[in-house]
Amino acid sequence: MKLKPSESLKIDAFSMRIADIEGVDLDRLHALSLSVGWPHRAEDWQFLREAGQGFVALDEIGRVLGSAMWFPHGASFATIGMVITSPRLQTLGAAQWLMKRIFDKVAGRDLRLNATRAARRLYLSLDFQPEKIVYQCQGVVHAQPTGGSADIRGDVRTLDARDIPAAIALDAAGFGVKRASLIEKLFAHSAGYGLFKGDRLAAFALCRPFGRGHVVGPVVAENDADAVATVRPHVADHSGSFLRVDTHIDNGEFAAFLSHTGMPVFDTVLTMSMGKRLVDFAVGGAGAPMTYALASQTLG
Repeated sequence: MKLKPSESLKIDAFSMRIADIEGVDLDRLHALSLSVGWPHRAEDWQFLREAGQGFVALDEIGRVLGSAMWFPHGASFATIGMVITSPRLQTLGAAQWLMKRIFDKVAGRDLRLNATRAARRLYLSLDFQPEKIVYQCQGVVHAQPTGGSADIRGDVRTLDARDIPAAIALDAAGFGVKRASLIEKLFAHSAGYGLFKGDRLAAFALCRPFGRGHVVGPVVAENDADAVATVRPHVADHSGSFLRVDTHIDNGEFAAFLSHTGMPVFDTVLTMSMGKRLVDFAVGGAGAPMTYALASQTLG
């Protein structure tokens, strides 16, 4: 797709100009996400700016009317997120204008994003293809007794910086692309639990502050029981508080565990891709690592 992004866009009775997201005050970015009902705090915006790059759309007096970000992982893959336009501009071409700016920066990469219902028509028009539903599971959680799963072979313990290389490798096996920089950043902002079978990290789950409370993700494991084993301690740690998990899993032990602990499905988005389809959507063999929960809808 050959797209020629412009530096400005005439909208209704005023013009917008593009600017780097790095130079924008966090409170103005926070106000933008609030305007569309997204839960991101100023701190969440700052984490995303540290993890990726992006643009904002500004009007003549510097108000932030839109945003779009991308998060590269190596030279051949990137995720796209935080594509927001203020409500009055959503039908006037502003989001498409921002996406064309993104395409100019990520040319040659395979792309993935998670689309709200309102944005799906836009992404289809840009040649993104539907992949899988993401189930946004959230609520005030309550700890459950540790029984109910088959006996777990291995030991669950907290993760620390020494476990980062093993987590990067396991995440790459489950997601399909090595995300070393992102996993390192997530470790710096997260508490983590890992399931070890001997000296081997077989599953892990990270949990960090986000939005209304905390989000658990990514979660990578070889089976439902192992995924539950690494998420269960986070539920216990935050019992009585708001917790969120974004997952492609809609049945089985893992999905049932989320619901039973107080995280029913609240909403859905649609994962869409352009280019190569990643391994996490392929049908893997028994024991193959799998991404049970996203780092976030924005990060994938």
